[in-house]
Amino acid sequence: MKLRLPFFLSLGLLLLGCRHQSSTAPKFEHDLTAGPTPWTSTQFEPEEEDFTFAIISDLNGGEREGVYSTAVAQLNRLDPTFVLSVGDLIDGGTEDSLQLAKEWDSFEERTARLNMPFFHLGGNHDLTNPIMRTFWKNRFGPRYYHFLYEDVLFLMLDSEDYEEKRMLEIYHARAEAIKILDGEVEGKYEESAYYHMPERRIGGINREQIDYFKKVLDKYPDVRWTFVLMHKPLWMREDSKGLGELETLLNSRAYTVINGHFHSFSHRKRQGRDYMILGTTGGSQNPTDTMSFDHVTLVRMAKEPVITHLKMEGILDETGQVPKSTDE
Repeated sequence: MKLRLPFFLSLGLLLLGCRHQSSTAPKFEHDLTAGPTPWTSTQFEPEEEDFTFAIISDLNGGEREGVYSTAVAQLNRLDPTFVLSVGDLIDGGTEDSLQLAKEWDSFEERTARLNMPFFHLGGNHDLTNPIMRTFWKNRFGPRYYHFLYEDVLFLMLDSEDYEEKRMLEIYHARAEAIKILDGEVEGKYEESAYYHMPERRIGGINREQIDYFKKVLDKYPDVRWTFVLMHKPLWMREDSKGLGELETLLNSRAYTVINGHFHSFSHRKRQGRDYMILGTTGGSQNPTDTMSFDHVTLVRMAKEPVITHLKMEGILDETGQVPKSTDE
């Protein structure tokens, strides 16, 4: 089995990665000495100080077997520098530590097959209650963090950042709503307490986390670009529990915001910047939603980010087939 370095050791090695320094054109040889040539130019672009990273979206809310493992195989072919996530990595939603260990072991076993570092980020399925928070802390460390790579800043936010009392209210309301959906109790999901909680769709962020990222932004005022990743769209929440205060600080810099949760892809311009909600990488899908599809996102960080969303059904191997799942 492939051995994985501890997260912070992997991160340390990642941050020590060398930047390409060459400014000379690539070597190009041929044997044509005169006359027309079958190429348009010999002026090749010099090596750039760029890198490519990938992002996966929701696995859960009803994971479909084999999809994520196939994505791992495809990512190894695409060979990004590292892979990020936007949460919902396990089914979760339980206080059973043995079940949590089983689910995280399953996810980690598949993720360990990546040939590059992977950065965890929690969603509502991963951080449903205080016990799951503690489990995350013991296994992965902080629920929110940042890192700098090649002068590009990454802010990894926890959109399930509630006071413990509120977290328990949401957790128990969610459990009752699931009973309605499963037919265990009578009622309408749309009339449940959980359905009307703003946290169900747009999450929440606490003062401590806001202050943490304010300090990060103060520390790195002149980076090439800033990426802000989260599970739920905190930028849709307009009170003090939303992204607004950090957005005010971000306005003075170039940045991109990316989240998941809705299992349906969308993109919009907000304050002149790209805000995108990713689809799925194995999570449940609405068959009537044409924007609910499995994909991985590749970001080539040149002078500005070049973002490409690749539908998994179109990432083929040398035989023209979708690469076999690493589970097979």
